[in-house]
Amino acid sequence: MAVIGLSSAHSLVAQLWRQNGISVSQRDDQHHYRTIWISDIHLGTPGCQAYYLLDFLRTHKCNTLYLIGDILDGWQLRKSWYWPQAHNDVVQKVLRHARKGTKVIYIPGNHDEHARQFIGLALGDIAVREDAIHFTANGKRLWITHGDLFDGVMQHARWLACMGASVYAILLKLNQWLNAIRQRLGLPYWPMSQYLKHQMKNAVNFISDFEHVMTEEARRRGCDGVVCGHIHKAELREINGILYCNDGDWVESLTALVETFEGELRLVHWRSRVAAPLNLGRLFDEVQVMEGIQEVTV
Repeated sequence: MAVIGLSSAHSLVAQLWRQNGISVSQRDDQHHYRTIWISDIHLGTPGCQAYYLLDFLRTHKCNTLYLIGDILDGWQLRKSWYWPQAHNDVVQKVLRHARKGTKVIYIPGNHDEHARQFIGLALGDIAVREDAIHFTANGKRLWITHGDLFDGVMQHARWLACMGASVYAILLKLNQWLNAIRQRLGLPYWPMSQYLKHQMKNAVNFISDFEHVMTEEARRRGCDGVVCGHIHKAELREINGILYCNDGDWVESLTALVETFEGELRLVHWRSRVAAPLNLGRLFDEVQVMEGIQEVTV
């Protein structure tokens, strides 16, 4: 698979926009938000959809950027080294945002738990925190955390979590091959492992339990809501009067949580407006352009 740098990728994207009748000046319009939250990127794994994230970061600016865990996947990197140029470009893009004045706060998760040794310090222009309290423009007090410290499996059966991560990696690999075939048939991207997870009763119960644990902990801390990641399921809703926000992931969901300058929270699904290739190993080395952008707002 050919490896292209950030500038080359953007040049290729611009060419494809023109071929598809999309104005480059129109596509270059920046979305500027007060705050953006992203998590579960899993840099260092084949499942990471780095090109999608690069496209998102290039077109979205913010005053504050929260990186809320599993940005790097230390579990997988310890097993085998995988670090293509696109993953370097993601790191460089975040650092560039920080250098240009964006306040970047990094809250490590379980897959990048090694970074917790730096809590309270700054890595260049990036502050490392255990968790954070964020006040929205309309006065809501939000607790920001990855979520793994409130996951019973992570805390009491770590071996099971590690085994689950290995099974998940296998499913993602199968998902790549399946979507390579779907792409050749002209069918849209379909997250197989996410579909299977949501069909399994135990997984659905775990997600529901996790959401309620997180909102109750936010209530105990005197917060109006919680923003987390960890379970790879984007969500934005109230649970018993407490706002539950999960920004999803950049492996399957391709979602981020954003706050407007009026304090409105939205989930942005970037899979529906993308100028980036699917991460399909050696099968494809091309850029797709999809139309539209979907947002869920409360």
